[in-house]
Formats: sequence, C-alpha cells, structure tokens
Amino acid sequence: MDFFEIVHARHSVRAFVETPVEDEKVRRILEVANRAPSAGNLQGYEIYVVRQEQHKRALVRAAYDQEFLAEASLVLIFCANPSRSAVRYAERGEQLYSVQDATIACTYAMLAAAALGLASVWVGAFQEDGVRQAIGISQELVPVAMLPLGYAGKEPRQTPRRGLRDIIHET
Repeated sequence: MDFFEIVHARHSVRAFVETPVEDEKVRRILEVANRAPSAGNLQGYEIYVVRQEQHKRALVRAAYDQEFLAEASLVLIFCANPSRSAVRYAERGEQLYSVQDATIACTYAMLAAAALGLASVWVGAFQEDGVRQAIGISQELVPVAMLPLGYAGKEPRQTPRRGLRDIIHET
C-alpha cells in the first residue's frame, strides 16, 4: 500500500485475536517510530514494549478496565522524557516538545503497524501513576499514550470524519 492507502485503511481496533505479532514486525515498527521527527532531533521520548500477561493486566487496571489491552499481542507505551528536551528548550521543551515528540513517534508506530497488516488503537485514558507502577517506569518519564498491537479480532467500523470546510480556516 502507498502512504495514502495506509492512512485511509487505518482504523481503531479494540478486539484482537491470540496470534502473536512476529518479532520482525515489532522491530520494523520500532525502527519507524525511531525515525519520527522530534524537536531539535533530541527524541525526547522513551518506548516500552509490554508483552507479559501480568503487566498487560496491570495496564488494564490503570486504564480504567479497558480489557482489550490484555487481548493485544503487545502494548507499546510512549513516554515523554521532559529532561531530555529541557536540555535545549528549557520549560517549553519540558512541558510541550517532549510530549509532542512522544505523540509523533506513536503516530509513526501506528501507521507502520497498519502498513504491516496489524491493528491498533490509541489509548490515552489511563492513570499515569498506575501505568508507571504496572511496568516500573521512572517518575521522571510521563506516560503519554499506549498503543496495543495485534491482529484484528473483528473488522473495524467506518467512522465519519468532519469535512474539510469544518476544520480548515484560511486567513
């Protein structure tokens, strides 16, 4: 698929089959995330790969009982690393750029997963401290997004999008 087909084909999926995601696909997704642009090329983020069942169950609890997290083959957790961005950009790097860096990397990973025939869904509803405790993330890092990955358990429904006239403002 070309890029535009990938973007069109990608949908949020919250049901996964038990088939494990191949290590080669995970590696490719992480390589793509590593290529994401970042403020000052500082890559102010860290990525955790969660495969162990007990850790995924702990993530379910931290994410207000979103059970599909445990069904996924693995969960990628994207964390902002504020101190890494603060080196060059002080408070703005700490408060904003590191979060932007983590979200861009997560978006790249999500699109790479779609290109490889995998399903995912962006998860932002969770308790930060619960996620930290679930897998031992340092207090210096800020969990920003979780991306469960796997093979789709059902066909995602098509969701409507706002028209360009509603979201584009020219001056």
